[in-house]
Amino acid sequence: MIPRNRSQHQPGNPLAQQQIADLLNRGMAQHQAGHLTQAREAYRVALGIDPRQPDALHLLGVSFLAEHPGEAEQLIRQAIAASPRNPLYYANLGAALRNQRKFDDALAMYDKALRRKSDYWEAHFNRALTLLAMDRVEDALTSLGRAIAHNPDYVVALKYRADILSDLKRSDAALADYDRLLRIVPGYAAALNNRGMLLLRLLRTEAALADFDAAIALDPNTPEILNSRGTALRAAGRLEDALASFERAAALKPDYVDAIVNRGSVLQDLARYDEAMASYAQAQQIDPSHAAAHWNDATVRLLTGDLARGFAEAEWQRKVATLGLAEAGFAQPLWLGESPLDGKTILVHADLGFGDTIHFARYIPMLAARGARVIARVQAALRKLIATVDGVALCIDKTAPLPDFDMHCPLSSLPLAFGTTLDSIPSSIPYLTAPGLPDAWRDRLGAGDRPRIGLVWSGNAAHLNDRNRSIRADLLAPLLARDAVFVGLQTEIRESDKAALGERSNLILAGQSFADFTDTAAVVAALDLVITVDTSSAHLAGALGRPVWLLLPHVPDWRWLLDREDSPWYPTARLFRQDASRDWGAVIARVDRVLAEEFPTTS
Repeated sequence: MIPRNRSQHQPGNPLAQQQIADLLNRGMAQHQAGHLTQAREAYRVALGIDPRQPDALHLLGVSFLAEHPGEAEQLIRQAIAASPRNPLYYANLGAALRNQRKFDDALAMYDKALRRKSDYWEAHFNRALTLLAMDRVEDALTSLGRAIAHNPDYVVALKYRADILSDLKRSDAALADYDRLLRIVPGYAAALNNRGMLLLRLLRTEAALADFDAAIALDPNTPEILNSRGTALRAAGRLEDALASFERAAALKPDYVDAIVNRGSVLQDLARYDEAMASYAQAQQIDPSHAAAHWNDATVRLLTGDLARGFAEAEWQRKVATLGLAEAGFAQPLWLGESPLDGKTILVHADLGFGDTIHFARYIPMLAARGARVIARVQAALRKLIATVDGVALCIDKTAPLPDFDMHCPLSSLPLAFGTTLDSIPSSIPYLTAPGLPDAWRDRLGAGDRPRIGLVWSGNAAHLNDRNRSIRADLLAPLLARDAVFVGLQTEIRESDKAALGERSNLILAGQSFADFTDTAAVVAALDLVITVDTSSAHLAGALGRPVWLLLPHVPDWRWLLDREDSPWYPTARLFRQDASRDWGAVIARVDRVLAEEFPTTS
């Protein structure tokens, strides 16, 4: 911070006073213009006239803040010794200390500055930066709030606070700050970009696109904004436009790995798999440790049947920040198949979603067959069900205290540990056991004189791929018109779907009364068929050995592979895929025809 007003500590000689004032003014002009060498020369000449002149010492110190903070510290301390009441000196001493990572000392200097000038908003702001460097985020927010209170139009502090609140998922407060900031500076492209990313996370895609478009209009050649816009276009299903935006970002910045990976993701969405893999390879060449490039590459390899390479690359998913997967953090070693298990206790732990836990639980009997005692640590809603898997010695939920164990393995790493290929997928079905159907459900499902068919048409709305995998309830009308008992298995029904479903005598919305997956399993085991989009219900029905028809988007999850109607993971599954038109109506029409063939009484 270059001072706006200097102290009056000058030698008694009026001529010397004027010379020093002229030198300092000349130095500050050069300093503000970025000509540090010339500025320093002016400050040193002033010090030649008066070696203890505090402003000259201070300004010379400030000129070294970035490059030589230790030298800056010594000079500013000399200025304070000569003039100990100036809050600006303490604030810039705090900056010199912060730049040397002496954070506690820096805070002490900011506090001294603020005791001398409590409304010193720049000192509050720089104190916040120091607290952020110490990972004291809440304290930093308090200091930012004080800076803004003393200077309500302090744009930099507002943006810092908005960005921090956004990272903390305090979306309403972050949006309020972005809105306030953009009222002050409507043409702030970076703030428009960051507000757009927050809106996109809140699934307000069109509003996010409006922000990105406005930012690009202001700053058309910023790769980061083009990358953000591409992300929003992809979320909106405008894949060709998204591809163009990512390609433009990568053209402007050829080593922009995130844009190159995102381009690959869109190519993957467009079923242009070879081109997608080429993008991921290009990204890895630029940055061999880019986790998303490896993970996305894994999904294409798995989807196209290269399981051995795919599962090896899939281990990178734990380092992809946007997936939100935490490292296990156990002191015990990770087991990936390299050491004997006989007589050892291994903890297998759920690391992904419900469906993944069910899917990979098939490997637990294989661990037990190698002589291991297996402890399964899974989501609470699955605990009782996973406990039925052969080989599980103890099943606990994620909140329970951990018992002793020798080694651990995430459930999703078990295919790698066992060297799984297409020819060695463990498909011994069923591997889950459902409890008996309670009498109350037996009465609700009826006597069984009509087919009993489970239905799941949508999953978690917050799922990253929900737009592609879920179906509107009104599209189910041809199926629901058939003479069968339909059982809605999903636990949540969207408001828009409730009106479409209306009141139907042959539809039981059962899922909302399920306490956990054990209840779901009991009902699924009593059904003749489950028709479902790609959710945990598909895995549950398959693991129970029940007939399940999967409704898959044109580009499916990796485990369903490509161009086949069966699944090596679940022998009782039949796959109904979208074609390139991505028309769910056509998929439902095919299901309806096959339903009439398989269950003639439903006509």
